[in-house]
Amino acid sequence: MAIEFNTIQKEGLSVQIANAIRDAILEGRLASEERLPSEAELSERFGVSRSTVREALKRLAAQNLIRSERGSSGGAFVNRLTWAEAQDNLVTTTRLLIGMNDIPFEDAIEARFALETSALPLAVINRTEAHLKALRSEIARQRDPLTSDEEFCASDVSFHSAIADATGNPLLAFQLSAAFEAMQPLMNMLVYRLRDRERIADIHEALASSLEKQDSAAVLAHLDDLSSYTRELAAQRRKPRGN
Repeated sequence: MAIEFNTIQKEGLSVQIANAIRDAILEGRLASEERLPSEAELSERFGVSRSTVREALKRLAAQNLIRSERGSSGGAFVNRLTWAEAQDNLVTTTRLLIGMNDIPFEDAIEARFALETSALPLAVINRTEAHLKALRSEIARQRDPLTSDEEFCASDVSFHSAIADATGNPLLAFQLSAAFEAMQPLMNMLVYRLRDRERIADIHEALASSLEKQDSAAVLAHLDDLSSYTRELAAQRRKPRGN
């Protein structure tokens, strides 16, 4: 059996059981869609009551790690986590960490651009016509005077997520897209009154053109321009009114 049964202590039994099953899932000892032992079997193997096992399973279900199915072939099954679900969880967690821990705006800027800078060389190599088309589409949205600030923010996230996707690495794209979705709206919200949307669209245009030409140096230079402009906006935001 893939679950470790011999490490359970007497206190916090349901939490420990949930953690033991969770570890088995995360370490691949319990496969996606695999059926867990029944409550009765888990109760016997862990040496606890069925109510304790039931509480542990509820904890796992709340974390979206397992699901329950009824019927003769039912039971508790390991969930198959989708990329979209995982990204939503990561975005939510990142936003909570930033909001609840009072992360300085400058630190968020630094992290956000450091992540994209590290991914650009792969995007330059692996970008396709579909990626370039997606970038051009977002630039057109950004230049449209009818695009609202909220829509501009969403387009900004989509533009940089397309660059992340252009890396050709699904795990890297997942991490980057989640970071952009978590941090970019925060930055846009804080500086949208100060930013020049056309200037941002111009930098995006230059980025897309350099990606099309597969010019690594130019791509990095244009992203640095965007980073510098964002820092400039952050500095303006800190200035007292009237200065």
